[in-house]
Amino acid sequence: MEHKTLSALGHVADLVPERPSARLTRRERLERWTEALERDPGRRLSTLQEIEHKPRDARRALRVENSPLSVAFADPVLRADGLASDKFGDATDYFELADGEAHMAFCSCFYGESMTAAAVAERLRHITNRPSLRVPIVIWAVTAVLITTPLLSRLF
Repeated sequence: MEHKTLSALGHVADLVPERPSARLTRRERLERWTEALERDPGRRLSTLQEIEHKPRDARRALRVENSPLSVAFADPVLRADGLASDKFGDATDYFELADGEAHMAFCSCFYGESMTAAAVAERLRHITNRPSLRVPIVIWAVTAVLITTPLLSRLF
């Protein structure tokens, strides 16, 4: 094998730098995971055992064979987009799941020792479609400022 520098290769071939592709949005990541689960809706998946009782570091390192997280990690699109592993911490970071959302989606408290892929997909769909609380809070705060500003200006 002959090694050449990039400048030397530039004389022989057209080199086009690889552009990073646009990252998927949170919604797109969750929808892709849901689709992966729905490809085999009857598949029995292992739950994560009582994740709410584990210390933070142990919870983040938690990994279970044949779990909903392993289904996500098996998807090449999600891996290429940045899903680092099927560990709880990597998955919750990548999918931007709050602890309560993750607990609801795949903890043994809700399912026992196993669950169907369809059940997890339904929980993820619920998480995906749940409206964000940020927008109503911002609307409420702006409204409160608009209402109280004239009242406060009359007092002073």
